[in-house]
Amino acid sequence: MKKITIAIDGFSSCGKSTMAKDLAREIGYIYIDSGAMYRAVTLYCIENNLIDGDLINLTKLKSAINDIHISFKLNVETGRPDTYLNGKNVENKIRTMEVSSKVSLVSAIDFVRTAMVEQQQQMGEEKGIVMDGRDIGTTVFPNAELKIFVTASPEIRAQRRYDELAAKGEKADFEAILENVKQRDYLDQNREISPLRKADDAILLDNSNLTIAEQKKWLLEQFNRTIES
Repeated sequence: MKKITIAIDGFSSCGKSTMAKDLAREIGYIYIDSGAMYRAVTLYCIENNLIDGDLINLTKLKSAINDIHISFKLNVETGRPDTYLNGKNVENKIRTMEVSSKVSLVSAIDFVRTAMVEQQQQMGEEKGIVMDGRDIGTTVFPNAELKIFVTASPEIRAQRRYDELAAKGEKADFEAILENVKQRDYLDQNREISPLRKADDAILLDNSNLTIAEQKKWLLEQFNRTIES
């Protein structure tokens, strides 16, 4: 059976990563979380004091960007890949609200995107991958055989994020999360470099009222249709 590249783009907190991970495991493909890569760069900036409010020390970040290496290793307990920043597991650290509130700023920087896209394209050279993010179908893999664009209402996405944080025992404020979701939507869609948009040949999925099982069934149908065409 031929291998293809699957690009899943969409708004924050749409469950892209969950559906991409599940699909990859179902069909035996490699999963790459591009959003985690930008979160890891953001974490690097925070831990190295390169962010002051909404200002980023571009000079220091630019000099360091080629030394920021992101990789993924399978977590045998969860059955899913964890994100590593320069060899250190940062999967939990990159999911905090502190990182969420800054990641859109960092991901809008041109040389950051260039560096991450290069790493992503190298990961996908052999095909047989599922990658999710904001610009996978438009910039990273414009020739991907299957492109999905995921959306849901801001309120539903905020609730999902709230539930995720609460399940981890972290303090969460729904209104603050909702505001963060809306702000990220605006920044993602209006940045100059690779703004978030649906590729012309992407299939739209509004999962506002879909269960995880319904999503999985729909995704698998799209995959099988693409493989057989």
